[in-house]
Amino acid sequence: MPGERYWEIDLARGIAVVTMILFHSAFDLDFFGVLPLDVSGGFLRMLAYLTASTFIFLVGLSFTISYARAARRLDRRGLALKYVRRGLTIFGYGLVITAVTWLFLPNVYIVFGILHFIGLAILLAPLFARLDTEKLLIASIACLIAGYAASLVTGPWPLLWLGIRPESFSSLDYVPLLPWFGLVLVGMAVGRLFYPDGKRSCPLTVAEPAFARPLEFLGRHSLFIYFLHQPAVLLLIAVLAPGAVTGFW
Repeated sequence: MPGERYWEIDLARGIAVVTMILFHSAFDLDFFGVLPLDVSGGFLRMLAYLTASTFIFLVGLSFTISYARAARRLDRRGLALKYVRRGLTIFGYGLVITAVTWLFLPNVYIVFGILHFIGLAILLAPLFARLDTEKLLIASIACLIAGYAASLVTGPWPLLWLGIRPESFSSLDYVPLLPWFGLVLVGMAVGRLFYPDGKRSCPLTVAEPAFARPLEFLGRHSLFIYFLHQPAVLLLIAVLAPGAVTGFW
């Protein structure tokens, strides 16, 4: 079926939504001085990296499935326009986050966060869609190496998207193209292996568990929840710890 969703992918994304909410809640509690939590190291930092890695890997995996299905019903122009529109739309959502954080937190506002990255990744992914699994993995390793090299140098603000930062740069969220696009390519390689032509290559040995359905719901609406959860967390902190948020301003 062209629109068939795979519960295991929605489940993985739903789990990432939960861990995202947990980390951002911990971050906000520390940021506003409610609880002294170490969000820059230890378990919480590992949780943040695991969450971002899951989302980004699933961008590549889901793209492979989507692209294979779209290629069966669209010509080359229609296929290109589909992902240009989708990429620019998500990048535009990232610009909304930039504007909001610049307005309220100008010292650490988000210049190139995860939504900016995902938008750009979707624009670039069609260029790699016809590569086989081996070439995708080679390209992913090249991105990881290039990302490491970029992290060793400093540069002007216009290169932020690439992974080269000014020395004084600070941001609440920073997900540059390098090395993170390498993880998108890994997701695309896995998609080619296990979901060739947009179809699951082999049936799962376990049926969809009932407990997974709420998480699958979160996974299907992850973008909406991304925008909604921070205001909800801040509202909850304002109710439970009066003066924490208002005192900050």
